[in-house]
Amino acid sequence: MASSDAEGVIHEKYPVMKQYKRSLRMGMGIITVFLLVCLFYVLNNSSDKIKETFMQNTLMYKLGNSSSKPAEASQMKLTASGQVSTESTSHPTTERRIMFVQTSSELNPSPLVICSVESAARLNPNKSVYFFMKALNGDISEYQEPEYKGIRLLSSFKNVIILPLNPKELFSNTPLAGWYEKVDPSKETFWYHVLADGCRLALLWKYGGIYLDTDIISIKPLQFENFLCEESINCANNAALGFNHSHSFIESCLRDFVEDYNGADWGHQGPKLMTRILKKWCGTDNLDDFLNKKCKGILYLSGNWFYPVPYTNWQRFFEEGTWNENSEEIRNEFTKTRGVHIWNFLSGRHRAPIKGSRSIIEYLFSEFCPSTYEKLM
Repeated sequence: MASSDAEGVIHEKYPVMKQYKRSLRMGMGIITVFLLVCLFYVLNNSSDKIKETFMQNTLMYKLGNSSSKPAEASQMKLTASGQVSTESTSHPTTERRIMFVQTSSELNPSPLVICSVESAARLNPNKSVYFFMKALNGDISEYQEPEYKGIRLLSSFKNVIILPLNPKELFSNTPLAGWYEKVDPSKETFWYHVLADGCRLALLWKYGGIYLDTDIISIKPLQFENFLCEESINCANNAALGFNHSHSFIESCLRDFVEDYNGADWGHQGPKLMTRILKKWCGTDNLDDFLNKKCKGILYLSGNWFYPVPYTNWQRFFEEGTWNENSEEIRNEFTKTRGVHIWNFLSGRHRAPIKGSRSIIEYLFSEFCPSTYEKLM
């Protein structure tokens, strides 16, 4: 007997079963419609959150997957909007990345900023160089010449990865989250600098690596180490830092940033914070005792590593005629230097042309960031 015939017989003999099947089908239909309506509602109201989570995971992959070649990372489609995931992830024991941060609304960074990133990329071809820009919005391919020459120049380097910076997401799950929600930038005297101080700590805490200020021109390759550097006698600086992710020293810095916050005092959240915490870490009031030595796993470098010219003498970089045809004298001066801090907070006021000045700064540009020197100066 065919199945359809059998079904007809059953329905004739058992009308209750026939009615039951009809009710069951109707119930299933109602449930299906209900589920579809719910699904539409959830997707409609959560699309932004889903998109955000996807982009967070994309950025987490880029920052966390340091084992892949920098060239491969730079070719990945930039779909992130600057959010930094707070989910846990595995990290390599060697943090092969260098990070720069720009917290201003500038989309055309100065030649010094471009030079800093270029020099780091050239001298460290096996390290990914991340440049986080707060003003950046969307895919990097949207920023084309001639309007965005600097961005396009840096994008030409295979190991340079330019990403948007979203401080709110970066600070999430750190002591800085509450501070950032409450702080009023319009009332802050040194807002861009204070924000940059916080961003570098959060990036090192979450991802680890080497952080450099955008006014440090690299002149030698960088090897990863948990380190910070002396600025002057018994004072540390935060313009050049290297730390593994989740390092307890950086955690102490994050907590002090909030608990002892004073945005009106220049450097209180930066060099002064580093000095305070390092003294506690080493149990000393005299940091000079630890110069070029390790203190509980942290190497405290002498100033000539990154600050060979003190900020009080920043004008020396721009003195004309100090670079003759023979560069040996300058090379000898910076023999033990890995990166030269130009002290842009002070030197940024210098307006005289650099190209043709035969100054130390012209030498540094021409030697270590030749693309910037040729195309942007």
